[in-house]
Formats: sequence, C-alpha cells, structure tokens
Amino acid sequence: MTLRPYNFSAGPAVMPTEVLEQAQAELLDWRGTGMSVMEMSHRGKEFTQIAEEAESDLRELLNIPANYRVMFLQGGASSQFAMIPLNLLRGKTQADYCNTGIWSQKAIAEAQRYCSVNVVTDSTANKFTSIADPSTWQLNPNAAYVHYIANETINGLELHTPPQVGDVPLISDMSSTILSRPIDVNQFAAIYAGAQKNIGPAGLSVVIVREDLLGNPLSFTPTMFNYKVMADEKSMYNTPPTYTWYLAGLVFKWLKKQGGLTAIAETNQRKATALYKAIDDSDFYNNAIELRYRSWMNVPFTLADANLEKTFLAEAAQAGLLTLAGHRTVGGLRASIYNAMPESGVKALIDFMQAFAKRYG
Repeated sequence: MTLRPYNFSAGPAVMPTEVLEQAQAELLDWRGTGMSVMEMSHRGKEFTQIAEEAESDLRELLNIPANYRVMFLQGGASSQFAMIPLNLLRGKTQADYCNTGIWSQKAIAEAQRYCSVNVVTDSTANKFTSIADPSTWQLNPNAAYVHYIANETINGLELHTPPQVGDVPLISDMSSTILSRPIDVNQFAAIYAGAQKNIGPAGLSVVIVREDLLGNPLSFTPTMFNYKVMADEKSMYNTPPTYTWYLAGLVFKWLKKQGGLTAIAETNQRKATALYKAIDDSDFYNNAIELRYRSWMNVPFTLADANLEKTFLAEAAQAGLLTLAGHRTVGGLRASIYNAMPESGVKALIDFMQAFAKRYG
C-alpha cells in the first residue's frame, strides 16, 4: 500500500487506499473490456454488472429486507431534504423534525416549503451540545413522518439509538454514520446518505425506502425527484453518476473484506474512544458535547488558547495530519474518523496532540 498523509476531512473524505489503488489499476481498462468505467454505457452489460453487484453487496452489509428498494441517486443528501417531503407526505400536511444542528436546520427549512413542520426537539439553546431525551419529544401522532439526522458532522452531535416514534414512519439522514456499524433497517421507513463520507466520492446518494411508501408524491414533484420512478427504473431513469457508483461498489467490497459492519464498528469505537480520552485527559483540549451524544465519526475540539489554532494546523500538516480545521461556521478543530481512517491515523493524531500540548502548554 502507498504511504499517504492522514486526511481528517469531514467530506469529501478519506477513502480506503486499497480501493483507490484498484480504481487506478482499472482506470483505463475495466476487466479486459478496453474501456474505463467512465466510458461505459450505463445500460450496457458491463455497467449493469457493476450496479447490480454494488446493490447486492450493500444489501448484504446492511441486511436490507426484500421489501425495501435501494436507489443510487444524484444531488447529495441536500436534494433528499426536498425529496423526503415530496414523496413521503402522502396526502398529509404535517411532519415532525428534530433540530440537532445545522444540517437539521437546512432539512427543516426545505420541508417548510411543502408542509407544516413540527420541531419535536430543539438543541439550539444548548448550542447543539446535547439532545433532549427522546421520551420528552413533542411528537405529533398525525405527522406523515418523523425526520432526524443521526449525526451532525459540524458539531459532532450524534443520536446513537433510533428514537421510538410509534406507528409514524421514521426517516433518517445517515450521511455520516451509514456503514459505520450494523443497523436494523426495519426500524426505518427510509434512510438516505450522501456518499462522500463512508461510501465513496461526492456526487451520489444512497436512498433506502420501504416499498409500500413508493408512489403518490406531491402532484408537482419533478420526475427526477419521484422515488417510484427512480426505483422502477433501477436508478437509471437518466444517466447516473456511473464512476461514483462504481467506486461505492469497491468500498462495499472492501468493507466485506474487513469483516463487515460488526468488525468495522469495533474499530470505529476504539478510534473514537482513544481520541476522546486524549482530549478529556488534557487541560489543553476540550470537547463540549454531552458524553452520551458524542459522535463516533466527527470529533470537534478546541484549544485552551484559541490563538494557537493556526499554529496547530500548520504543524499538524507538516506532520502529515491534514484537514483538521473545524467547520467555517463554528471554528475550532475537528477530526473526522470515518471507516477509511485507520487506527494508525488516530494514533498519529493523538501523539501529535500530546506533543503539541507539551510544547505550548
């Protein structure tokens, strides 16, 4: 494997080196066809094989039941902020949303274009450092669905267990947590995720929807935003992002080689535990998130002396630790430690943090 710097970007994020090397080897000639995947017809037998294998592997990894449809769509998770209400209001005019961060706010603002939004819990008052216990949420029994974002990448706030919402369909944006651990798909009416964190490059979204919810979208729904059309056409109503889909398929195979989601979850938990311990054991660093809601995937932290941030980032980059600046809206620092970030990368970051604290503390 090629030795590379450790990239802690929140997204587009690090991909497995093994996957990139395979893509490099196949770039000009995929399996003796004489064509790059980028040059193939999306309706040809070669790409059909790639697409079918990718869906099959994803279904295996997540144990997706047969009564759920899987779609590989364009537009990122932000398009899903509109596609969810367009497709899943299904004659109702109200939906429940959780506000646990900036991405939740964007989802709420988009949904308000199509329906009345009831905010069942709002973490604004605590500056998105905690989430009210789901048993206290003000759920609307007449809502078309309940929507929550499993992990807020900017603040590093994660709801680790799906909320219990009764018979109302539960929808989750899992862009930054999907494939990081096993989940029970049966608990959800729909799951969606942008690819650029744990799945592959930007430009693709995976959408998993229970089959009985397909059809009956709002009358003005664009054809390209109609889940039933896209599901019936196997995500190929139009030309899909073929190369991104191919790379996602390689990531799925890589995950299977790692032992599947149970094995990757154990690794992810070790990485997060070690990094949070390094932060908590030092007076030099701080993470403000309530312990039970700390993200496995995105670890924001601050320095006791904020004036040292630029120095920290510059010296970290020299040490081969890249993209550790916090999101532009909140500042500070942030390490995103998705599936493809090896434990060696987290160890290197911890070693650097400890040495930096000794130099400047």
